Amino acid sequence: MHADLIDQLAASDAEPELAVSLPPACYRDPSVQEDETRRIFRTGWIGLGRSDIVAEPGSYAAMEIAAVPLILLRDQAGKIRCFANSCRHRGALLLQGQGTTRGIKCPFHGWNYRLDGTLAGAPRMEASSCFQKSENGLIEFACGERAGFAFISMDGERNDLDDHLGDFEAVHQPWPLASLVTTRRRQLDVNCNWKIFLDVFNEYYHLTYVHADTLGGLYHDPDAGDLVDGAFASQFGETHGTGGLLENQQNHALPLMPGLEGRPARGTRYTWAFPNMTFAASTDALWVYEAYPLSPDRCMVRQSICFPPETVALPDFEQHARRYYERFDAAMDEDIAALEAQQQGLSSPYARQGRFQPHLEANVAAFARWYARQMLD
Repeated sequence: MHADLIDQLAASDAEPELAVSLPPACYRDPSVQEDETRRIFRTGWIGLGRSDIVAEPGSYAAMEIAAVPLILLRDQAGKIRCFANSCRHRGALLLQGQGTTRGIKCPFHGWNYRLDGTLAGAPRMEASSCFQKSENGLIEFACGERAGFAFISMDGERNDLDDHLGDFEAVHQPWPLASLVTTRRRQLDVNCNWKIFLDVFNEYYHLTYVHADTLGGLYHDPDAGDLVDGAFASQFGETHGTGGLLENQQNHALPLMPGLEGRPARGTRYTWAFPNMTFAASTDALWVYEAYPLSPDRCMVRQSICFPPETVALPDFEQHARRYYERFDAAMDEDIAALEAQQQGLSSPYARQGRFQPHLEANVAAFARWYARQMLD
């Protein structure tokens, strides 16, 4: 990392009133992405979205993060686990997509593994005098779930998950996050840096301009960003109706989440779980995004939309839920157009760091500070 970039990152390590945005190189430079992979994605904790993607024992989801193929699954005891998606024989990919299984069998040479990662069988390997099944289980990574979200760490030497999250669950206590049910998932590629995508979800500044005719009028100015004890940023703001619907479709609002009352029942909390997962907990719904780098100017995004099980059980739920999905799709289309234009602008050699609007970009400034510290550590 060259001296100029170090100085620029250091300038982002400040309170929102004093900080500047991340250096443009952090959104376009392949060498910076290599550093991110090493210092952030393969070192610390990463959010994998809602843990009900592997809801039942035997369910699995194959994915790739920071060029590492992974298997997320739930074992027979109901514990969530994460393994390297690589056979211990000669490295073949074991599983693809999503599904359910009683065990993991390598399609190349038939080695098979239990759901706890131990090797159950290796055909004809008895001919190898030094082979031990007990020494050839799948490589396992630290994995846990909190408030209905899944997290993994590829570095077993890092702090445990509770140390990483701090008071995350306490901050979100009014919302019954752990019990919410995912009713829709969507995956898409976006032609922008992964951090740009997460930035826009966490700031109020663009709402009046990018979403002027769809949802910009729903949001009051937010509270100040919360003072939190963990690797996340969070900010609450009141809304006119629900933030989960377009302005002209508020008559399709679903019931409040069970137990939600007072101010939380009149607004939306936007949270960024560093580095790559963000979500909005509103009066009636939760929408979650994960962003993963594919290249400096391209990312893969996963969306999850969630509701309380009591809401999902309503006879007219699907009719109303479609309106929520329309809102998220409309906002996504508007955001992507703005993000791809921003990526083009940041690719200019004349792009520079800019000052934050401290009240409307509090979460973005908090992430910039955290990111700068990880990259300079």
